[in-house]
Amino acid sequence: MWLGVPSQDKMEIRSCLPKLLLAHHKTLPYFIRNKLCKVIVDIGRQDWPMFYHDFFTNILQLIQSPVTTPLGLIMLKTTSEELACPREDLSVARKEELRKLLLDQVQTVLGLLTGILETVWDKHSVTAATPPPSPTSGESGDLLSNLLQSPSSAKLLNQPIPILDAESEYICSLALECLAHLFSWIPLSASITPSLLTTIFHFARFGCDIRARKMASVNGSSQNCVLGQERGRLGVLAMSCINELMSKNCVPMEFEEYLLRMFQQTFYLLQKITKDNNAHTVKSRLEELDERSEVLQELRLLLMCSQEQERRSVELRGAWKQKGGNGMKGCLSCSYIEKFTDFLRLFVSVHLRRIESYSQFPVVEFLTLLFKYTFHQPTHEGYFSCLDIWTLFLDYLTSKIKSRLGDKEAVLNRYEDALVLLLTEVLNRIQFRYNQAQLEELDDETLDDDQQTEWQRYLRQSLEVVAKVMELLPTHAFSTLFPVLQDNLDVYLGLQQFIVTSGSGHRLNITAENDCRRLHCSLRDLSSLLQAVGRLAEYFIGDVFAARFSDALTVVERLVKVTLYGSQIKLYNIETAVPSVLKPDLIDVHAQSLAALQAYSHWLAQYCSEAHRQNTQQFVTLISTTMDAVTPLISTKVQDKLLLSACHLLVSLATTVRPVFLISIPAVQKVFNRITDASAQRLVDKAQVLVCRALSNILLLPWPNLPENEQQWPVRSINHTSLISALSRDYRNLKPNAVASQRKMPLDDTKVIIHQTLSVLEDIVENISGESTKSRQICYHSLQESVQVSLALFPAFIHQSDVTDEMLSFFLTLFRGLRVQMGVPFTEQIIQTFLNMFTREQLAESILHEGSTGCRVVEKFLKILQVVVQEPGQVFKPFLPSIIALCMEQVYPIIAERPSPDVKAELFELLFRTLHHNWRFFFKSTVLASVQRGIAEEQMENEPQFSAIMQAFGQSFLQPDIHLFKQNLFYLETLNTKQKLYHKKIFRTTMLFQFVNVLLQVLVHKSHDLLQEEIGIAIYNMASVDFDGFFAAFLPEFLTSCDGVDANQKNVLGRNFKMDRDLPSFTQNVHRLVNDLRYYRLCNDSLPPGTVKL
Repeated sequence: MWLGVPSQDKMEIRSCLPKLLLAHHKTLPYFIRNKLCKVIVDIGRQDWPMFYHDFFTNILQLIQSPVTTPLGLIMLKTTSEELACPREDLSVARKEELRKLLLDQVQTVLGLLTGILETVWDKHSVTAATPPPSPTSGESGDLLSNLLQSPSSAKLLNQPIPILDAESEYICSLALECLAHLFSWIPLSASITPSLLTTIFHFARFGCDIRARKMASVNGSSQNCVLGQERGRLGVLAMSCINELMSKNCVPMEFEEYLLRMFQQTFYLLQKITKDNNAHTVKSRLEELDERSEVLQELRLLLMCSQEQERRSVELRGAWKQKGGNGMKGCLSCSYIEKFTDFLRLFVSVHLRRIESYSQFPVVEFLTLLFKYTFHQPTHEGYFSCLDIWTLFLDYLTSKIKSRLGDKEAVLNRYEDALVLLLTEVLNRIQFRYNQAQLEELDDETLDDDQQTEWQRYLRQSLEVVAKVMELLPTHAFSTLFPVLQDNLDVYLGLQQFIVTSGSGHRLNITAENDCRRLHCSLRDLSSLLQAVGRLAEYFIGDVFAARFSDALTVVERLVKVTLYGSQIKLYNIETAVPSVLKPDLIDVHAQSLAALQAYSHWLAQYCSEAHRQNTQQFVTLISTTMDAVTPLISTKVQDKLLLSACHLLVSLATTVRPVFLISIPAVQKVFNRITDASAQRLVDKAQVLVCRALSNILLLPWPNLPENEQQWPVRSINHTSLISALSRDYRNLKPNAVASQRKMPLDDTKVIIHQTLSVLEDIVENISGESTKSRQICYHSLQESVQVSLALFPAFIHQSDVTDEMLSFFLTLFRGLRVQMGVPFTEQIIQTFLNMFTREQLAESILHEGSTGCRVVEKFLKILQVVVQEPGQVFKPFLPSIIALCMEQVYPIIAERPSPDVKAELFELLFRTLHHNWRFFFKSTVLASVQRGIAEEQMENEPQFSAIMQAFGQSFLQPDIHLFKQNLFYLETLNTKQKLYHKKIFRTTMLFQFVNVLLQVLVHKSHDLLQEEIGIAIYNMASVDFDGFFAAFLPEFLTSCDGVDANQKNVLGRNFKMDRDLPSFTQNVHRLVNDLRYYRLCNDSLPPGTVKL
């Protein structure tokens, strides 16, 4: 390390390295030259200005000399990188000093960079040819004048872009890189002048200078092509500078005018990117866009850059390598488009609310350009990014309207045309009818990290935009969407006339290739539009139910008709000419129609309330017809996708709508009979669970708008008992002794019965847990025998972790939802059985030898105990000693030293719940005792257990698992907030500074750096209990115990820790202490042996 180098050697190195660099920078390989620059900057980082006073002056001189300008810019950028955001090998005081020194130089540096860029621009502008006026220059000028509010600015930006030589390109790129890094850390201030901003925007035009690219490619020279490409790189770098400024949310008042100017100039670039040669209105131009559109051609031309990159001339590549350029990987123009999209996102998300109030900023014209930009994107990712920007804008508009309801109409009128146009185009983009070429490119098989395909993501993001427009303009949105849906429905409903009977069944008599292709596109579009209609369901309920009733009724009636049609003619089983394409399409349309109808279940529930008052037959018909459509699909002969859609719709009808007459509908009776028939073939697991949940909910959930005495609970209870009895018939016949000894059936068959039954019963309990007491009473009454069988079977399967896992899941759900109904004696019996079964040997077997399944078993057991310890009252308090003993004496010793996080999170949550909900088990206080002592000091009980728990928490902070660390730190902070943990005498006197010490050591070792802020706050909360003790005793003791630093350094660390008692200052002092302690250790470790430290 530099600190250990003798002073004379330092002077010699500081003197010779810059000379070496200056003498050989043109001949050295660029990577060696850059390393040499880095070494010089590193020396400056340590010695400037005290021992290296001309460090920065030398850099400025290099920049000002034309011969060494590139070298000076490389040095400047390296200095900005290394000094403005230095690593930890500096003390905090030195870091602050360096930042101050650099800030003092900012104005000079920005002036130099501005001068370099302006000089290059002006020098080459003189030689640029002036192009003839464009046929549409009048139109361009009008929009440009609106954007810039200044004819002179418009004229300036309309000047032709100069052709730069390679040397000038290189210097400008280095200058822009420097600016981009400087902007990342310097504050917005007067140092950033209008002249500099204008110059940056001049260079941003290089990214969208299509004309120069075309000329370069037409001229054919490979050098011309490369020059055109490097010009594009200048545009990318300039946009990087602009985006660095845009990303700053805190804008000084005096800088807002600069911001407005930046936006105006950037939107000039946006207009240039999206310009079109047709002199029609924006709307008509957009409607006429096809693949020959100039904008699309231009954007596609940008994609050719990567190919041209390969054709770079050997001479220019060599020149650039000598100058330090290593080429741009990938497509430069795509990078420019990405940078521009980033700018638009920052503008809308950070600055729109600030800028919209300026009368001279034309928001509607901006939206026009953004619209064109969005729908000319050359890539799907680019289009997704633009949809995100529209989503941000729509969210902004929605929140603005909600905060200013009085101006709602005025705001909507201003943006109505733009929103309707957006809605129409987004809907067109999801339809094969208008956008087949692009949609067929989307992958509909590979799942991403969010478990959706590229097609599903495309559709979801598009529908989110549609939904947000619907929220703002419901009438326009519905009138736009429904006719399109109706057109595709007519095609679908007309298929019946093409169905003919063949030997093997029914066949769709459409065989011509073109007709099949058109049908495929229509069915795909119908599927997408059904999803769109379903997504809009939420905008027909609540306060607007009556106002939009007729529109919603029209939609629901159409959906009911479509689902019934599909079920009656069994399109899902029909033969087609192209079965690999059309059959999945028909199944998908049927499934989506069911899903869309399910989305309207809340609307049906509100209609149900209205129908109850008015006794309308129309509602009864809707529900009955829906059930006629659903029932035929609940069959093992139906494809899973369609079956599950039908099951989900049935669940929604039973759970959300809850019509009184549902159970009496013949179609529902048929489902009951099928599920309870022992001879009927069982559905796939997921469908079986859903259907059983629906049937159970029909019998258990209270009917809306009916008094208690009309709920028919006795009859429903009998029916529910019969249902559960039928579902658990085989399970209840399992006998513990038969399982343990001579089994009447193979073990695998027994496991299948247990899995199938418990998955259904657990789901039923889980879905009833939040309902009324009566519903839960009936549920437990029906389940009672099955629960007792489960408890009897549990010991027999204790060594079968997969079965134990399912049984414990079932009991956990019971404890969460029905523990009151189970009653105290039986609950105690369950807990005692579990405590007896989970011996230390059994726990060790599960955790250490049975892998993840065994750990899940223990975790579920601990979750059950979490429910027990949270129970209010005294009923389960007698179990607390056993539970704490189980945790601390049996589970904790097994997992304490294991690196695996398994079980630990659940164990510490159980310990936290035990403390949080049973505080008086450890601390008993009486009002009389508090008054007599004058302070509220509780009497301590069960001290050994409390100390053991706290010690376990402390040990967890020494382990590498960051999630466990964060969880446990949160638990301690919560206990302090709710119960004043840190103030308790036992904690304050024996544990407080141990915890502070551990947390400080964690910061020093940087083992959990992501939690720096949380750790700092926790240290403050602990120290604030006894600040005097912290400053007078703990801090000196902590520094004394620190190894790797000498006595003088310890004194400096102690003096620098100011005795501030507010949270921000205290935590800042903590982080300063940690940084400087690490810095001193680093310095001391790097000194040669025997060095005398003063």
